[in-house]
Amino acid sequence: MFKGKITVIGAGAVGSTTAYTLMLSGLVSEIVLIDINKKIAEGNALDMNHGISFVSPVKIIAGDYPDIKDSDMVLITAGASQEPGERRTDLLKRNAKITESIIENVLKYCHDDTIIMMVTNPVDILTYICYKISGFSKNHIIGSGTVLDTSRLKYLLGEHTNIDVRNVHTYIIGEHGDSEVAAWSSTSVAGMRIDDFCKNTKMCDTNKLCTNSIYETVKNSAYEIIEKKGATYYAIALAVKRITESIIGNEKSILTVSSMLDGQYGISGMCLSVPTIVSSEGAEKIIEIELSDEELTGLRNSAETLKKLAREIGY
Repeated sequence: MFKGKITVIGAGAVGSTTAYTLMLSGLVSEIVLIDINKKIAEGNALDMNHGISFVSPVKIIAGDYPDIKDSDMVLITAGASQEPGERRTDLLKRNAKITESIIENVLKYCHDDTIIMMVTNPVDILTYICYKISGFSKNHIIGSGTVLDTSRLKYLLGEHTNIDVRNVHTYIIGEHGDSEVAAWSSTSVAGMRIDDFCKNTKMCDTNKLCTNSIYETVKNSAYEIIEKKGATYYAIALAVKRITESIIGNEKSILTVSSMLDGQYGISGMCLSVPTIVSSEGAEKIIEIELSDEELTGLRNSAETLKKLAREIGY
């Protein structure tokens, strides 16, 4: 039974924007902000509390690890920031150490019914480290994965087809990073492949979809935004809110969260993103969709890339 309490660890740009987005959503009754810099957490909590009269009732506090107690979910956004030109995997060693410290503290105050969501990059390996350290069931340890990447792809396909992005169905799978895979074989609008939709409706700017160009744009989106404004935080906050509402509402939505695979797609022993039923149980069930041979190979290669990186840091 959800009590409506969420703890966000990390009150920087991503964490504070996530907390603010949850505040606006009306999904939760209490939000705890924790940060190594207590003043940042206090300032963000105070700033949000000054707007409480404009939203549904919610309690927002700047706390410490003991305040995690009774949280339904713990969202981890703390970590070293990605620098301009820096690859996500370059963050690994720095953020692995931070994650280890955070999880050790979290485990003192939460129970194994708590769902822990990793948002910090490189999200897949950090989700894996969280799973290994926590001892929690695999469905209760999830990462934000490629939910944002999938949304970016939907946005670009919506622009191409001139159709509401909510009617575009597609997935980015694998690593949230350079080895991610676009599942073009599962992409459709109104039950049609994109090119067929464009040909039949005459609604697209061009009939032929340049899949490679769109894929590269999706894959490099974060780098472009970081170069322009220093960080990404609006869209990832919305992605985290979407995952959270599916868990709190037991929606059983299919989202590409990152979780531990156990033989699905021929992959075991690593967290990565594939279509998953997300419910009050967390990552309730991984769905094995039909992929082309090229996509399946790409997904498996993505898993091997992550495993290699994990071994390099002792996991």
